[in-house]
Amino acid sequence: MKVSIVTVVYNNVETIESAISSVRSQDYPDVEYIVIDGNSSDGTKDVLYRNDDLIDILVSESDSGIYDAMNKGVAMASGEVVAILNSDDLFWDEHVISDVVHAFNENPEAQIIYGNIAYVRKGDENNLVRLWKSKDYYKGFFEDGHVPPHPGFYVKRECYQEGGVFKEQLKLAADYNLMFRFMKVKEFESKYIDRNMVRMRLGGATNQSFSNIIDGNKEILATWRSYGFQPPFSFLLKKLWHRVVQFRSH
Repeated sequence: MKVSIVTVVYNNVETIESAISSVRSQDYPDVEYIVIDGNSSDGTKDVLYRNDDLIDILVSESDSGIYDAMNKGVAMASGEVVAILNSDDLFWDEHVISDVVHAFNENPEAQIIYGNIAYVRKGDENNLVRLWKSKDYYKGFFEDGHVPPHPGFYVKRECYQEGGVFKEQLKLAADYNLMFRFMKVKEFESKYIDRNMVRMRLGGATNQSFSNIIDGNKEILATWRSYGFQPPFSFLLKKLWHRVVQFRSH
């Protein structure tokens, strides 16, 4: 089973090389690595070209944003399974992809495998700040404010073919939209594995400001309604509570 890992990057010279090394440190032998660069101008391209022997497909050109870049990578993927590793992120350990493939093999009905991610401090990647621990999917999963962490979300390529790709008109919550669509709307079979997948450095776009948090939640609520669902009255409170617990439980 080939696994395609897609990294999108724009002006992230500080951490892109560690992301590349993290992918190539995986002990699973059949990994296709795709890097989509948005025509960076800070030295990122120099790092990519210096490491092009570790990258199977490298594209560097202007795009219309992160979700456009992700869609380019997904379209180029030839693996049976596709996942996104952000340019700020690292795999938790060298066995992540092996464990994901094992889970797919043990659960042949599964079209999605997902796990947990750990937020860490930039420059001190062993300093765990927040643990996003997910759980098994159930009928009221999204209603109760849950969502899988996107960097720990592995999808059969057929899901993109049947369920569509990232909606580029969304600026902050296209990943939520895609997971909601795959799991709740399309009802693709999923399996949760209770293991940490990724070390995610603090500072993602959605959490960079209070206004981004508000705008991201607006896009999330719009996602529900766009597919004919009404989020429960307590939805945002439950979603906030899960985040609080993530900081307290690590």
